[in-house]
Amino acid sequence: MKEYTFDVQKAKDGCVEWIRKFFEENGKGCNAVVGISGGKDSSIVAALCVEALGKDRVIGVLMPCGHQHDIDMARLLVSHLGIKSFEVNIEAAVKGITEAIPFELSAQSRTNLPPRIRMSTLYAVSQSNNGRVANTCNLSEDWVGYSTRYGDAAGDFSPCSNFTVTEMKQIGRLIGLPDVLVDKVPIDGLQSKTDEENLGFTYAELDVYIRTGVMDDPEKKALIDKKHVANLFKLSMFPSYDSGIETAIK
Repeated sequence: MKEYTFDVQKAKDGCVEWIRKFFEENGKGCNAVVGISGGKDSSIVAALCVEALGKDRVIGVLMPCGHQHDIDMARLLVSHLGIKSFEVNIEAAVKGITEAIPFELSAQSRTNLPPRIRMSTLYAVSQSNNGRVANTCNLSEDWVGYSTRYGDAAGDFSPCSNFTVTEMKQIGRLIGLPDVLVDKVPIDGLQSKTDEENLGFTYAELDVYIRTGVMDDPEKKALIDKKHVANLFKLSMFPSYDSGIETAIK
């Protein structure tokens, strides 16, 4: 079995420095714009950006779609960090697009539309506030494709896409986030089931498998492998045709 240890202090410090370097090279003086859902990932990404850039350069964007039952968690995070924030209810935009399309949308289309509208909202806020949009995905979600392409899977920089859920929780505790945010049951906000109910395995099981290759349940191993292979395209740039014509500039 592959041995694995996680140095949370080193990981957190390295990530903070990486964020600073990104902004030095790709937007000196710009603001980090973070979609705040009320879950641990967006909370941790926002907190890391505050440590890297200072709270005056981090903007939180809360984007309920109609009524959001846990919006108080998002507001708690904004208050805890002391960052500027905007609250934009996207319900009318979702409804407008749904009604404008001249056929009945599939269930999957209806599920993925809100996160894509949220990403459009983030970029609208970002462009008007000298910003760079943070991607808030983690490695566990990305591994099995539990994200929406061009929705929450988009962004300008991704501080935590190489940390598992288990590691994210450790980072969240280290940087002093309220336990209620770190330990909040993962739910995508798009349906009533939790992430783990939708996936068919726990993040704890998935994280051990990712880091060590160990999975005692053969059915869950097969399910994880299937999801990983099927969703690899989400982690890659879309393919483009190679014309074979060389460019003059190297």
